Amino acid sequence: MHPEPPARELLHQLAAGNAVSGEALATRLGVTRAAVWKQIAALRAMGLPIEARSRAGYRMPWPLQLLHIPSIISKPGTAVGAPIHLHWELDSTQDALARLLPDAPDLTVVLAEHQTLGRGRRSHGWLSPPGLGLTLSCLKHFSGGPARLSGLSIAMGVCVVQALASAGVPGLQLKWPNDVVTDQGKLAGILIEVSGEYDGPSVVRVGVGLNVRLSPTLHGTLDQPVTDLATLCGGTPPDRNALAASVIDHLRTGLLRFEQEGLAPFAQDFAHMDWLAGKPLTVSGPHGMQTGMGRGIDAHGALRVEIDGRITSVYSDNVSVRSQPG
Repeated sequence: MHPEPPARELLHQLAAGNAVSGEALATRLGVTRAAVWKQIAALRAMGLPIEARSRAGYRMPWPLQLLHIPSIISKPGTAVGAPIHLHWELDSTQDALARLLPDAPDLTVVLAEHQTLGRGRRSHGWLSPPGLGLTLSCLKHFSGGPARLSGLSIAMGVCVVQALASAGVPGLQLKWPNDVVTDQGKLAGILIEVSGEYDGPSVVRVGVGLNVRLSPTLHGTLDQPVTDLATLCGGTPPDRNALAASVIDHLRTGLLRFEQEGLAPFAQDFAHMDWLAGKPLTVSGPHGMQTGMGRGIDAHGALRVEIDGRITSVYSDNVSVRSQPG
């Protein structure tokens, strides 16, 4: 068994949110004060707002919980035989899952405390400081090709919302195709990556990035309204390991159901969560920008938009909600 990276060990010492002196940290970890300072700097570079107080030491502004595989697999629904891999740091869970192919069993999951090259849709970056989010990817083999997977992103969005709702998170909706949003902003994103021939078989990697707690500094680096579980849950987010277990369970169950039944069993749930329904939209795509009203989704998961009295289906264009006037 490999020893834990020093940065993770140090963060474990600070996880309770109490101040710990540099001397005490050095003694507990068996390193020099200089080594402690170096690891504090490394954690800050990852996005953690570690405070330094004279005569008190280092502390996190709030407690945080590190992921723990035994705690995750002890929860109902996660011990299904498929492996769950946990890493302190990765380029991305999507890429790590791809590297496990072709031998990875169906429903294999990869989690990471920290990603250096996390990404969302359209190659947008996804920031993931250790302990402050949830980043994971789940693998599924399908006998059919990518053409038979239309609507999978909708189904996975429904699964993530249901997992969060079961943990007591209020006010969640889905912005087509698969952003989890609230009135305060975006909470989570889902990335679907498919490899395989057009007519199958194919391999799907479902990536989930979820904000558990965002620091003020992190808020300032983002170009869209965002929120986190701490804000939505009155300052105390759900147990992070239990939440990981619930998301994994809902994704695995949803993937198996989608394999058998397609989008249909998820469509009604999506309709209740549809953030764009009845709202003015701006559709940006190859044909320029058009404005219309959101009218739900079709049987394939495409967004239905009413433009000049006619309904058109949008499959992959960038869709944004137009601001209401005045």
